[in-house]
Amino acid sequence: MRQPARKWHGSGQLDPTAAYAIVADANAASPPLSGSLVEPPPFMRALVRAAKLAAEIAALLILLSLFFVRLPQVSGHSMEPQLRSDEHVLINTAAYDLRVGSGGNPLIDIALHPISRGDVIAFVHAGGDAQQVYLKRVVGLPGETVAIAQGVVMVDGRRLAEPYLAASDHSSMSGLRVPAGAVFVLGDNRAESDDSRSFGAVPRAAVIGRAQAVVWPLNRAA
Repeated sequence: MRQPARKWHGSGQLDPTAAYAIVADANAASPPLSGSLVEPPPFMRALVRAAKLAAEIAALLILLSLFFVRLPQVSGHSMEPQLRSDEHVLINTAAYDLRVGSGGNPLIDIALHPISRGDVIAFVHAGGDAQQVYLKRVVGLPGETVAIAQGVVMVDGRRLAEPYLAASDHSSMSGLRVPAGAVFVLGDNRAESDDSRSFGAVPRAAVIGRAQAVVWPLNRAA
């Protein structure tokens, strides 16, 4: 590198402006650091973004499967014709409550929506197998009195319209008042259903979620 000519003052000292010029010239001519970052090509950046998105989607699906969705297999004929034996049903476990954690004391338990008459709910009950999920239709809500006369369901003395029934039933049951925080459930196929007529009202805490749709077999998916 060519050095600028040194300049002397009459006092015998170097001209300070020349010294500054040397330093500035040295900095300007310095080569780039060998460890400098190199921007990846566009296709690599797009590939990384796609991989991150796929990982986020996979994590979301895992969370949904763990906390908010179940796919039980129907066993028996108590909900025919709507639900048939061996079909797989999508259960929305966040339809009524947001629960995180298993057992009787979840870490999070937040009520989201009330249970409605006509909903097909998934639940467990104390008198049955803790691993067995029941699917039944809600006919009575908290505080209501449910009675059955020759197959006709009466709620607070008024006949309940049930267009989903395919077979007639002639069973009877005296009036039962649904406790607070519970619902009264019946199977659509009354002659083959174990429901609130035998084990009583279902506490909301025992409700897992709402049946949303049949997902298998595909010709029945809806």
